[in-house]
Amino acid sequence: MTAVLADLLQQDPWMATATLALVAVVAALLAHRILGSLLRRATRGAPILNTVLANIERPAGAAMPLLALQLVWQVAPNTLHLIDNVRHVNGLLLIAAMTWLAMSAIRGVAMGVIARHPVDVEDNIQARRIQTQARVLARSAMIVVLIAGAAMALMTFPGARQVGASLLASAGVLGIVGGLAARPVFSNLIAGLQLALAQPLRLDDVLIINGEWGRVEEITGSYVVMRLWDERRLIVPLQWFIENPFQNWTRSSAQIHQSVILYVDFTTPLDVLRAEVRRVVEAAPEWDKRTAQLVVVDATEQSMKLRVLVSARAAGPAFDLGCKVREALFTLLARDHPHCLPNLRQINIDDPRGADQRAAARSDGSPGAATQLAQGPGGDGPRASQGRDPRADVRS
Repeated sequence: MTAVLADLLQQDPWMATATLALVAVVAALLAHRILGSLLRRATRGAPILNTVLANIERPAGAAMPLLALQLVWQVAPNTLHLIDNVRHVNGLLLIAAMTWLAMSAIRGVAMGVIARHPVDVEDNIQARRIQTQARVLARSAMIVVLIAGAAMALMTFPGARQVGASLLASAGVLGIVGGLAARPVFSNLIAGLQLALAQPLRLDDVLIINGEWGRVEEITGSYVVMRLWDERRLIVPLQWFIENPFQNWTRSSAQIHQSVILYVDFTTPLDVLRAEVRRVVEAAPEWDKRTAQLVVVDATEQSMKLRVLVSARAAGPAFDLGCKVREALFTLLARDHPHCLPNLRQINIDDPRGADQRAAARSDGSPGAATQLAQGPGGDGPRASQGRDPRADVRS
């Protein structure tokens, strides 16, 4: 075989090189298939490694033949026509394939870590912390690998190396300009690393941002996607979380308290309401058996302000429990104690004689009394004749 290739190389160098390249590609594909099968069997007990192998299967299938071809082009005679261009193109493809391979390996590690820490459990704070770190760090590492691959590909062009040498002479000014231009990119990249390490927020955390309530659905390399309660999506740059305060309802625990505010009359029986609150929360599956209390927190000249405080295992169940308590208390008041609901008290702004006349009209019901009530304090005819609305005498 070697003698045949040597003779063919002397007679037709390109034919011999192409034949050797075909043999190298076939051998690389066979090696990829056999080696991949052996590695998958050996890593069945290691979920992370198995996930990495599954992710790099396609890029490795492209990188190994390109690597074999590059070796063939390097041993080929330099006198071959266009061999330098072939080497350059194959080198670019090999750099792209190796970059793809490295990024897929990083993604595989992250997916393996995420698979080992599912969040569909009751207490998932630790799992969400690990998943957030894995996703953010993996995306940051993939961006670095992509930039490095692009830089290596550009450095294969002689013109790019010359441009790089000329730019190096004015690196001070260009560095400032480039830094200003790339500030949003690098600030978000650094912010992503800070979020991954400091963990002020995690995947599936409940956040309040500018009055919007939602859960962290996705953390990318430049922004955070929040799924709001009404199915909308709020996109927030990573840098915003470093520079602005926000509420995190699940920072250390998902347990939370829900308050229910009621305005009732001063004659409301508080013991009855407290018993109703206890009955509702004990029958509700959302209650975590920590807090269920009713207190008077304020009083105005017209009503009392009651606050019912209940606890639940998470924000969603707490909201549902608060709605149940509110509905039960209003139903109880409307059914058994309707007089305890807030009343609008009428205030007479006229002289006392007007109040006495109205009382007499309501008790007598005679036409004369009604006519007298419709007249003014001096008895000079109906108020309507004076261009004044009679309802203006009574305000609530």
